[in-house]
Amino acid sequence: MKTTTEWERRCAALWDTFQDRDAAEFRSAMRTLAGELPEGHTVAAFELASAYDATDLGEQAVPLYRQALDGGLPGDRRRQAVVQLASTLRALGDPRTSAELLLAERGRTSDHLDDAVTAFLALSLVDLGREREAAALALGALSRHLPSYNKSLAHYAAAVAEPIPNG
Repeated sequence: MKTTTEWERRCAALWDTFQDRDAAEFRSAMRTLAGELPEGHTVAAFELASAYDATDLGEQAVPLYRQALDGGLPGDRRRQAVVQLASTLRALGDPRTSAELLLAERGRTSDHLDDAVTAFLALSLVDLGREREAAALALGALSRHLPSYNKSLAHYAAAVAEPIPNG
């Protein structure tokens, strides 16, 4: 089930007003907009989950993210939903599931959201006590964006991930 161009335009316009709205008002407007789509529509579930998440109601967002993903959420929204669900799970105290989701996502595809996947994976790894691995991931992602020193930083990032030799 696809959304219409008009619905997408109104959804984007609603998100553009996020900073100017009260949290409850924003969620209400998103519920109304999502309610225009058929029951069980994956995009409606994702946008509503995002609205709950963005207004600090992560526990209510999690089942909606799962519904959207289980229902076959298409396109960029699918990967965004994985990142957002993983981030929310980490914030709710489940960094292990968060890391599992993001590790699977890294192996699934590659696109413009790769660095977001990596960044949130690094946060989950820190919470799991795997700080060196997290730092290596973050530095490796950063190395692709530097105006120079790319190869050096990528090399050093790989070295950070190696275990510290016993003194």
